[in-house]
Amino acid sequence: MSVAFIDGPMVEKFVEDSETFEKCIDERFSMLDVNSDGVLSRDELQKEMNDPSSVESELQSKEEVDSLYDALFEKFDTEKKGTLDRQEFGSLMKEVMLARAHGFGNTPVCIILQEDSLLQKVV
Repeated sequence: MSVAFIDGPMVEKFVEDSETFEKCIDERFSMLDVNSDGVLSRDELQKEMNDPSSVESELQSKEEVDSLYDALFEKFDTEKKGTLDRQEFGSLMKEVMLARAHGFGNTPVCIILQEDSLLQKVV
């Protein structure tokens, strides 16, 4: 883990640098695709959520987490096959990162970053 100051424009710049962002998304996709079938199942995506170090797993009920993943798959699983391919995952991560940028705004915030966090790539 590390501590860094990040603001919205830093995150936006990272996302807009398509070569760097795509490389990071490819790495993250490969890491999550534990069975190497070229798509991410709901279980593969939730693997990180069940990590004991994940704050979200402690702050949200199972029903809230299930509802979140229902919404994610409804929006990003364009072919409604129950998995996300590399492109769908990239769209999801782009939207997540831009939402974070919007949330941070222009004022730098101090956050704790895990080693494999996409935000770690921003700094």
